[in-house]
This record gives sequence, structure tokens and C-alpha cells, in this order.
Amino acid sequence: MHGHAPGLVVAALLAALASALAPVALAQDPGLEPQPAPTARLRLEHRDGELLAWADNLLAGPIEVMLHADVDDVAAQPALPARATVPARGRTLVARIATPASGGARFHLQAVPGHPSTRPRDVEYAWPLASRQARITQGWGGRSSHATAADRHAVDLATPVGTPVLAARDGVVMQVESGFSASAFDPRLHGRANFIRILHDDGTMALYAHLDASGASVRAGERVRRGQRIGLSGNTGFSAGPHLHFVVQANRGMRLESIPFRMFGPGGVLRFSEAAR
Repeated sequence: MHGHAPGLVVAALLAALASALAPVALAQDPGLEPQPAPTARLRLEHRDGELLAWADNLLAGPIEVMLHADVDDVAAQPALPARATVPARGRTLVARIATPASGGARFHLQAVPGHPSTRPRDVEYAWPLASRQARITQGWGGRSSHATAADRHAVDLATPVGTPVLAARDGVVMQVESGFSASAFDPRLHGRANFIRILHDDGTMALYAHLDASGASVRAGERVRRGQRIGLSGNTGFSAGPHLHFVVQANRGMRLESIPFRMFGPGGVLRFSEAAR
């Protein structure tokens, strides 16, 4: 029903610390499962009277990050908030912070998958299910959960749990989230759905979401071919019933946006149009 929200990774750090801390854990309601794996990690390093702020990319594809401080008078080069792009599983210096001026400032890192200079190509996507039935329960602009920029051009394909999910286009597995089993039409479950994110050679990314708890059969960094089995459909996360959520996204500068796409379905070319608002 929904696309995976962009990875927002918060690492609250005292400026006096040089060691890296993991993202701050959010309070969990009883019965809810753990938070998804982080997208990036902030590391602070003291060197020559400065505090160097590094971003570690934990994904098998590029990300864009933005470093924030909780006060406005932090002296840094470049000035905060500072942006940077980080290559797949790489490390990038985001900013140099003047240690005396930083005082007790706290910093956090926001991260979005994908490179901001992506230029999508017009590609026909293959049917992403090993099923000959095309039943779309929510299309472009669906009011239930496809109203955001990241999901406006997403489609929900109803299918029984355990249906093989196929790569709709060649690419590299950028991100895999698995192991979640809960399912409920509950906003608190946003971000807890199992999913696979595949990076295409033009920088766009396809998201296959709400997979079964053990439904991922590929690993991050693996290259896949169009039509290859990558997992099993499920009903995890913010979902009202078993289905595959499919969307093509691009980073538009610290913001994921969905992209209109063409797809060849079981009965021929599928033509999607945005729901009237």
C-alpha cells in the first residue's frame, strides 16, 4: 500500500565525541518490530583542531546526505546544513567543523537513496510477478497511500502470499530489508515492510515492497537480470492485504520522487493514469 519512505538516519552526537554512534533507537510500542536497518552512519573525527564529519554509506548504491546541527551558530565549512553524495558503500567528508565554536552542539545526518543528478530513460518494465493475472488494487495517485511524491506513480498488485517476485529491469540490488512479519493497516508500521531496492544503470531505483518475512532471495550488491526471481510477495508493513507494491523512484535532491513508467503485463502493455483528485 505504501512505498518505503526515504531512509532518514538520525545519529545524535555530542560535538566533543570523536567516536561514531549508531542511529538513535526509537521507543517501541509493545508488539511492534525493530526499526529498519540504517542507510548511513555519521562519524566525527578530531583532527588539527577541527571536527571532521564523515558520512558512511551502508547501501550498495549511491546516496545523498545532509548534515544538520541543533543550533544555528556552528562554524563549519561548508556551512550547515551541508550536502554531499556518497558512493556505494563509500565514505565522504561532509563538513569541517570548528571545534571551539561547536560547543555542545548535536548533529544528525539525513540520508536519501540515489544520486541527485539521475536522468531517467524511457524503459518498458517487465511484469514483476510469476503470475498471469493482473489485478491492480491501487494505481497512480491512489488516495489510500499513493498521494506522496515518493509513491504517486506506484502500483499495488494483488497477489497471494508467496508469489515469486521478478526483477522488472536489469540492475544491482541496492538495499534489502527482511525479517519483519507484522502486517496491519497502521501508520506506525511505516518503514517496517520487507522490500528490495534495485538500482538501474540510469540511476533510477525500483522498489518491490511488502515482501514475505523470508521473501528476499537476493543480496545487496548482487547484479540481477530482467525476469530473474528476487523474492516472494507478502503482506508485511502498512498493508491491508497481500500484494506487491512496485514503484520507480529517483532522488531529486534530498527527496525521493516516483517516476511514471511503462510496463508489459500478462495481457499486453499496461496503461496507467493518475487518479482524479
